[in-house]
Amino acid sequence: MRQRIALVTGGCGGIGTAIVRKLARLGHRVATNYRDEARALAWQARMRGEGIEATIAAGDVADPLASEAMVRAVERELGPIDILINNAGITRDATFHKMSYQQWTEVVNTNLNACFNVTRPVIEGMRERRWGRIVQISSINGQKGQYGQANYAAAKAGMHGFTISLAQENARLGITVNTVSPGYVATDMVMAVPEEVRAKIVAQIPMGRLGEPDEIAHAVAFFTGEEAGWVTGANLAINGGHYMGW
Repeated sequence: MRQRIALVTGGCGGIGTAIVRKLARLGHRVATNYRDEARALAWQARMRGEGIEATIAAGDVADPLASEAMVRAVERELGPIDILINNAGITRDATFHKMSYQQWTEVVNTNLNACFNVTRPVIEGMRERRWGRIVQISSINGQKGQYGQANYAAAKAGMHGFTISLAQENARLGITVNTVSPGYVATDMVMAVPEEVRAKIVAQIPMGRLGEPDEIAHAVAFFTGEEAGWVTGANLAINGGHYMGW
């Protein structure tokens, strides 16, 4: 397998870390962005302890100028980006009639607009080299909606609209664009939910458990492989049967 340069946004989080670990163990050189330098350095040291060398670069994906600077910093250190995983995301939950404009825009900027901000400075190089893999990490709630998450559900649904348009534009140039939509995964964010609430969520999942970050990373890795060159515009739902749409 040819070594590629991969950028995973939000790589210091639960799912992001699993994706970084998976891609690195497949032989790729991997980078992620950060906003909190101390947290990122501690994460990088932890990765090194596992035998994984991950590059970190400052960059707020909600900011287009900071995103481009981050991409260029990664390229200077590692080389042109072949694999992009748009994984960074936040929540600011509230029922819509109580939701503030700030809550709306923070989620849309970080979850959806970031896809433009990070992909735009990467796509031209992929087109010139006639090879690329782009994966959006969406969510089950972008497919079925969720009470108190109009902002998050709208942004996550928009990510797949971005995927299928970009896939059509770049298919003939050897670039695939796909989406992975995880259900409820045992990350720190989900495990911080009160136990009784988690129990109600798990009760709705036919497999009777939360997902594991490594299970999401495995699916992402599939989309980035050479063998997945004829798969583009797809949305792979990984949710234990929690939502079974077409």
